[in-house]
Amino acid sequence: MARLPRFDLPGVAQHIVQRGNNRLPCFLDDGDRLRYLTLLGEALAASGVQLHAYVLMDNHVHLLATPPETGAISRLMQRLGRQYVGLFNARHARSGTLWEGRYKACLVDTEPYVLACYRYIELNPVRARMTDDPVAYRWSSCAANVGQRPHSKLTPHSAWHALGTSPEARNAAYRGLLDEALPADQLDEIRLYLQQQRAWGRDDFRAMVEAKTRRFAGTRPAHRPGKASHGK
Repeated sequence: MARLPRFDLPGVAQHIVQRGNNRLPCFLDDGDRLRYLTLLGEALAASGVQLHAYVLMDNHVHLLATPPETGAISRLMQRLGRQYVGLFNARHARSGTLWEGRYKACLVDTEPYVLACYRYIELNPVRARMTDDPVAYRWSSCAANVGQRPHSKLTPHSAWHALGTSPEARNAAYRGLLDEALPADQLDEIRLYLQQQRAWGRDDFRAMVEAKTRRFAGTRPAHRPGKASHGK
């Protein structure tokens, strides 16, 4: 059976994850990470996609981005993945695949869902116990989104702009959000919608997505074997 296309609507943010094959590292050193970010910037410029948040972990990448048109995210990820694999393989004298199949992506509703994805992505190094302060992690957008570092690749989402009436107020408000860990049930929900590549948000948001795509946009429960009958 042919795979269904990902949900993809112009102007609607997407939470994207791409993992190393067999969960193996896709970055071996800071040189790899710098090359990836350079290629990401070039792919953003070529596709017109707006990047709101990102984190580079050892064996996977998270992005939060909004496409200007259908297909823009796919073009960005294909270009970025192909170019990075070529440089990675040449640099480390290897061959073959680097990524674990296709990237995964889900649509994300506006505030508070987009801001939760900002936090999910930028708090990843904290959950992985790589740092106690997400701002200190060099390979994410966190320092830029709290105003401690300029970053030409980033375009703040409208939900981030709504945090305050000035850059200073928005930076402070977002820093306050980062000081609070996401609840466990929200972490599970984000992961579920991303794994199943659906539309995370309010009921009316999913209804809009379903009306435009003519596809079910909610998640489905994981399949569990039925219990054997005992004559009751």
